Amino acid sequence: MPDSQGRRIALGCEGSANKLGIGIIAHDASGAAHVLSNVRHTFVSPPGTGFLPKDTAHHHRAFFVRVAKQALRDAGIAVSALDCICFTRGPGMGGPLTSVAVGARTLSLLWGKPLVGVNHCVGHIEMGRAITGAANPVVLYVSGGNTQVIAYAEQRYRIFGETLDIAVGNCLDRFARTLEISNDPAPGYNIEQLAKQGGRVLLDLPYAVKGMDCSFSGILGRADELAALMRTGGKGPDGEDFTPADLCFTLQETIFAMLVEITERAMAHVGSNQVLIVGGVGCNERLQDMMGKMAAERGGSVYATDERFCIDNGIMIAHAGLLAYETGFETALEESTCTQRFRTDEVFVKWRN
Repeated sequence: MPDSQGRRIALGCEGSANKLGIGIIAHDASGAAHVLSNVRHTFVSPPGTGFLPKDTAHHHRAFFVRVAKQALRDAGIAVSALDCICFTRGPGMGGPLTSVAVGARTLSLLWGKPLVGVNHCVGHIEMGRAITGAANPVVLYVSGGNTQVIAYAEQRYRIFGETLDIAVGNCLDRFARTLEISNDPAPGYNIEQLAKQGGRVLLDLPYAVKGMDCSFSGILGRADELAALMRTGGKGPDGEDFTPADLCFTLQETIFAMLVEITERAMAHVGSNQVLIVGGVGCNERLQDMMGKMAAERGGSVYATDERFCIDNGIMIAHAGLLAYETGFETALEESTCTQRFRTDEVFVKWRN
């Protein structure tokens, strides 16, 4: 039921990868979203390593209670004000997803609140739309585990193109391991900073666009080969010296050009001049710049959010979950399972006409 101010309020729990996020959001009588709290705690692995599911799941279990308490304190509300508890059903890593789902089920039972399972990708899209005000954009969803070009049609988010192997964020993260770059605050962020120091040399990497889809594994393999060559004092194919910064610059330029190409093709297909970039890689300033130039040439514009909402967070799960809850959707306790493969276009988007 709406509170005394006519608001509905949801708590959202996100933990599909290495970030545990719990946030609280309110929808007022007009449907506008208001962020009440947005707390996040990240599992950071040592340089040269990735985060394993079991270690990440342990991190989420260890920090869930304190993050939830902090979210409630920051929001300044009582448990009784909550309408529902939302959680990420997938896609994501099995262990971390399950750990957070167990936490959400516990809160639901403890507080007597209905559960709402949320698709992680739809959470990103709806949060991006709410923050930027983008009306009906083509969405580029780029993160550690997902790479998709999406457009809305007939109450579904339709996937126009996607990765055929690894996600763009995973490509960047794995190359950060190759260079033994710090994972704090994020490997992709540190690659971006190194890339800003490069640009003197643009090396040749594969360009793998296949229709509306992309492939990144071959690009990563070639970048790893060049990194090994650099360590032994070797030179580039044209006899040039190059640095880790040049490698990061080259990798970004190549894979972002691929993303711009398939996004532009989707815009032409659906007749849209808006692009919304969501997901952790969407924070990258170079990607935003390249996409913005393409959109401007088409008489359009690009929309993106900062790290508060681009990077995985509980608020996006609370927002998408509350949108679904307001249309009558709930997840029964016995059906509150998680799945690593929960596709964006499987969700019935009842809250959009």
